[in-house]
Amino acid sequence: MNQSETSKYLATGTLRKKLKPLIYGLAIVISLFHLWVNTFGTISEFWRNSLHLGMLGAIGFLIYPLQEGFKARSSIIVDLGLSMLMLFSSVYFILVEDALIERNLELTGIDSVVGVVAIVLTLELARRTSGIVIPLLGIFFLSYILWWGKFIDGAFYFRGLRLTRVLYRMCFTDEGLFGTTTSISSTSVFMFVLFASFLLIGGGTDFIIKLAKALTKKITGGSGLVAVLASGLMGTISGSAIANTVSTGSITIPMMKRTGFQADFAAGVETAASVGGQLMPPVMGAGAFIMSQWTGFPYQTIISVAFLPALMYFATVGFYVWLTAGKNQLRIVDEPTTQIPHLRQEGITFILPITVLVGLLILGYTPTYAAGYSILAVIVSSWLSDRPMKLKDILDALALGAKNMVVTGILLVAAGLIIGTIATTGMSITFSQILIDWSGGNLFLALISIALASLILGMGLPVTAAYIMLAVLAAPALENMGISLLAAHLIIFWLSQDSNVTPPVCLAAYAAAGIAKTSPLKAAVCAWKLAKGLYIMPLLFAYTALIDGSWGERLLVFGFGSIGLFILTTAIVGFCGRPLNRLVRVVLFTLSLIVFKLVQSI
Repeated sequence: MNQSETSKYLATGTLRKKLKPLIYGLAIVISLFHLWVNTFGTISEFWRNSLHLGMLGAIGFLIYPLQEGFKARSSIIVDLGLSMLMLFSSVYFILVEDALIERNLELTGIDSVVGVVAIVLTLELARRTSGIVIPLLGIFFLSYILWWGKFIDGAFYFRGLRLTRVLYRMCFTDEGLFGTTTSISSTSVFMFVLFASFLLIGGGTDFIIKLAKALTKKITGGSGLVAVLASGLMGTISGSAIANTVSTGSITIPMMKRTGFQADFAAGVETAASVGGQLMPPVMGAGAFIMSQWTGFPYQTIISVAFLPALMYFATVGFYVWLTAGKNQLRIVDEPTTQIPHLRQEGITFILPITVLVGLLILGYTPTYAAGYSILAVIVSSWLSDRPMKLKDILDALALGAKNMVVTGILLVAAGLIIGTIATTGMSITFSQILIDWSGGNLFLALISIALASLILGMGLPVTAAYIMLAVLAAPALENMGISLLAAHLIIFWLSQDSNVTPPVCLAAYAAAGIAKTSPLKAAVCAWKLAKGLYIMPLLFAYTALIDGSWGERLLVFGFGSIGLFILTTAIVGFCGRPLNRLVRVVLFTLSLIVFKLVQSI
């Protein structure tokens, strides 16, 4: 880099630094707005969703720049312009709401231009935050509904709609950009992301790591089990595989490497365990809130049903780690200073807020209300610990929550465009009928088809987007085959989690590989093998009483199913106290299938 380029680089860096206070302040305002609108605010759903998009878009273009480095100086101006344009668009939709009604819902030229701008900006920000696949899908479905659907013969023929009619539905109603997924994003998802940020700043995650290390320090492969246990505990508050990986992996992955685990295996363990962050109640991923909205089941029902399967998933990962450690004769974690953390001084900032959250959900309060009071519980509990939160800590938590919400929020808004076009065309009904016809009404073949579709979608889409696509298209087919509504969505929800472990878009594996200093592809492959529960559990949902049975039946399935999972893992690893030959492994594999068949009869 020559002197001229160096000076440009430094000037750009200085300009970026000057934006940090603006980003920090805007993030705090965004979080305060969502706290207000989800507790005391009374604005309409359309206004809330519109401002939600505008605010996240405004900060998103600043956090995720068009370019990095010295060439990015001009792009900073572009990013600032796009940021203001996104905010302007969202306010414009609110201001013209009454005028649009007076015009009998006819759009003017300016209305159309602003609508196009909002869609383009949303897809561009989705590209910056989640990759190219989501924008391409948005363009694909929008062009289908506008133009080329009428050139297709057969079941997917669609006569098309005028541009103004599509823009009206996508930008000026509670469909499209401001539909169900955006409502979920601006309420439950934002509040739970903010709650996790407060727990992180308040020291709750430190307690999780210390507790996990203390409980597993005398067990073979304990460093790997620390990752499993810590990710399970972290999953109760984060609902994000990536957040899980970064927060716990920075400690557990180096620890695993020190005790003899290979770097790619260590990264795989952390990734597979962190995937459970979206499966472990009470704070599951964004897809769980979407599931609640679409199925009509209260969020409390979903998390109560999801608890035992989540435990079984973490058990499969733990079995694999423990047996692999024994097979490779890895040493026990030797950290004599590791003690059970003091509950009052260190654990109260985790235990009290989680207790408040679960208690309010059990009492029937809404998730947003429960999350709001749980955030307050984090602050109050910190004052009872040895790390009281100060005003700066509270502001940092508010800012962190808004920043962490950008990726998920924009993803859900962009997904609304895809859902809106699918709903308009009736494509979900057509796809479901094709799936039923192709499988011949055979449930197992249908599950295999959905799993393959999930695997393919997972190569290019994040988890929530994969779940949304499959839920819209495939859930009706499973219902028609006799699967209950909740079980159908849980099957798809679990299968879609492989997006975190299937390249090329497997952000959790990438994050773990970066910490472990190994190949992202190797880490993803290891994680995919460790996360085999993502494919086994949906079969139990479909063929056993694990979801729809009584609590007694569920516990029986949980117990015997866990035994079957251990036997299966032993057969895969080839070790159980000593190395196993191929014949024994085949026998054990067959025995695991017999156990699963017995579980089906419960």
